[in-house]
Amino acid sequence: MSDSQFQQGHSVPVTHQEFPGKEHKMPIQAQYDTLPTDEGGYQKYKAAGKLQGKKALITGGDSGIGRATAILFAHEGADSFIVYLPDEEKDAQETKRIVESLGRKCYLFSTDLTSRENCKKVVDEALKQLGGIDILFNNAAYQMVKSDIHELSEDQWVHTFNTNIHPYFYLAKYALPHMKRGATIINNASINAYIGRPDLLDYTSTKGAIVSFTRGLSNQFVGKGIRVNAIAPGPVWTPLIPATMDDEAQKSFTSPMGRPAQPSEIATCVVFLASPDSSAISGQTIHCNGGTIVNG
Repeated sequence: MSDSQFQQGHSVPVTHQEFPGKEHKMPIQAQYDTLPTDEGGYQKYKAAGKLQGKKALITGGDSGIGRATAILFAHEGADSFIVYLPDEEKDAQETKRIVESLGRKCYLFSTDLTSRENCKKVVDEALKQLGGIDILFNNAAYQMVKSDIHELSEDQWVHTFNTNIHPYFYLAKYALPHMKRGATIINNASINAYIGRPDLLDYTSTKGAIVSFTRGLSNQFVGKGIRVNAIAPGPVWTPLIPATMDDEAQKSFTSPMGRPAQPSEIATCVVFLASPDSSAISGQTIHCNGGTIVNG
């Protein structure tokens, strides 16, 4: 199956990996700096220098939406400091290689963000390496399909919250004292916060918390010239899919467009929210979900 066939609406291949998923083991290569064309192929992302000289901290930056964002940020002139789990080192090195091939810097930091102490270390090291933080993209997440609340263990519930929402708070709290007027925070929420996906109850709950966190934090800082927004992707072709979804969930992994999105398509929304193009937008959520209508 070619990339173009996948883009045109063929179902994703059912495959499985251990968590965390690895980009280099994906059966179909995701797209990171190309976008779909009307003819069913892909075209290179066209940059416009929207983030020239900016410095970005990106969690989950080794693969998926995080990698695509680091790459598009590089196209737009920004350096990145990406955070990832130790098991994702190979993917992180590839992200670094691509970013540096575009003439920008990419610093790597592997750690477990479920620890508040590690979150503090992330911000401290990012400030040291980058010299400042203009953009914080909270993106790292954990999910694991469980069809019923009785199958969802208390330990998984706690781990999902410790991964998906608590680091968003810690990283924002530690980074904001160093962020100046014009800085931006983008939080990765999910369509699931709006549709209430039943087989990802813990994940869905954290994504709802992220939406509310985004709104409240925006109201604290919008008057100080720092904007806080969120994205709410629908199905996206990332390593999270084979690592966390069962056969049934993968077979139905699509959108009203007839396909999942590519990471590059979501990263363009992050670029928009990080750039002056979105200067009048704060406390909002972009629903890059492939056409599902939600009450957002």
